[in-house]
Amino acid sequence: MKIEALNCPNCGSAVESDRTQCQFCRSRLKTMACPACMGLMFEGSKFCGHCGKRAVETAVTDVTKLGNCPRCKTGLDLLKIGETTLRECERCDGMWADVETFEHLCSRGEEQSAVLGFIGERDRTVEPLATVSYVPCPDCSQLMNRSNFAKASGVIIDICKQHGVWFDASELQRIIEFIQKGGMSMAREREKMALDAERDKLIFDRRNIALQDRRIGGSLMRTEDDEKGIKGFLANLFDI
Repeated sequence: MKIEALNCPNCGSAVESDRTQCQFCRSRLKTMACPACMGLMFEGSKFCGHCGKRAVETAVTDVTKLGNCPRCKTGLDLLKIGETTLRECERCDGMWADVETFEHLCSRGEEQSAVLGFIGERDRTVEPLATVSYVPCPDCSQLMNRSNFAKASGVIIDICKQHGVWFDASELQRIIEFIQKGGMSMAREREKMALDAERDKLIFDRRNIALQDRRIGGSLMRTEDDEKGIKGFLANLFDI
């Protein structure tokens, strides 16, 4: 990342962009990208020093009872980017979004740009995960499920159906980029095509069964396994 001379949002002193603390007022510093021009600036700055646009409101607050990082086991910090409130781990750059926040983020382009601008310019080296493992939810401590987001993104996220989603470093960025490239629309279209194909197959199979019943005078009896299979298929088919 290019090192620039920026102004501390607290005291206004000139500070290099790779600093994590202002040497004059000792304020905590972290850089982010301007959502408008992608220029580098410190969190807490009211205006971008490059284009002059008003900065998206970003605040990091240390609050108790936010749970621990599923990976590092250290306390999470509250992070507010515009209207999006997340929890983050300072050690591994992991982020936690509750269910409502994640749903809003997936559907709101402005919030996606703000979050992407914030995390896209981070100059941090995070050690890759040595092994894939199931991790506990920060809220209920139950092990979360792992899922390929939208079944097509290639980003495996950890999900607690009751409480939210955990993103390891760079995963939230990759998901937002996937959404902005139309990945969700394409995934929904593929899912619709798959459902249509399954419905057509079900109709075809049921017609064949009806034909066989008529050919032998209606004496053909389906086995218990057949009945369970059809009921199970219908349950999965409409569980969307």
